Amino acid sequence: MASLFMGCCKFLLVLTFFSSLHFFTILSVEFDVGGDKGWVVPSSKNDQLYNEWASKNRFKVNDSLHFEYKKDSVLVVTDEEYDKCRSSHPMFFSNNGDTIFKLDGPGLFYFISGVAGHCERGLKMIIKVLEPESPPQSSNQTTDSSQNSGATDMAENIYSPTSIMLLIMSFFGALFV
Repeated sequence: MASLFMGCCKFLLVLTFFSSLHFFTILSVEFDVGGDKGWVVPSSKNDQLYNEWASKNRFKVNDSLHFEYKKDSVLVVTDEEYDKCRSSHPMFFSNNGDTIFKLDGPGLFYFISGVAGHCERGLKMIIKVLEPESPPQSSNQTTDSSQNSGATDMAENIYSPTSIMLLIMSFFGALFV
């Protein structure tokens, strides 16, 4: 009887743990530049291919870009160098065919191909990285705390790192009981 009770408790704890995983947010995303085609010279009909691809995505700080290509390169350059399609001193250079570039701050990032003529044919891209979201104002920073319904305090406690750690610790503790 006790083992049946413990088995049910473990099952409920595991079920609770996995159903609470939606509380965790994705911290970063890796984007495959150009989708299935990768980093290749666009057809002459579409020299804005990569800027169109970039405009369909939302980039945040700590996301990364995955460039796949053959016999080419990826350069991060200034806006002036982007317009000229050349750079003698890029901020970043890679030509290994499988490049990952981490977006380490907000703002605009300018990418071009380092192979002569490829940038002019459209192998270039501008990425806009969004400013990090500012955390919501804490209820203890408001001037009149009587206006709070208590829901804000409860939500802050549910999503706090301490409560998440307690949930994880209780999960593993129940497994070994």
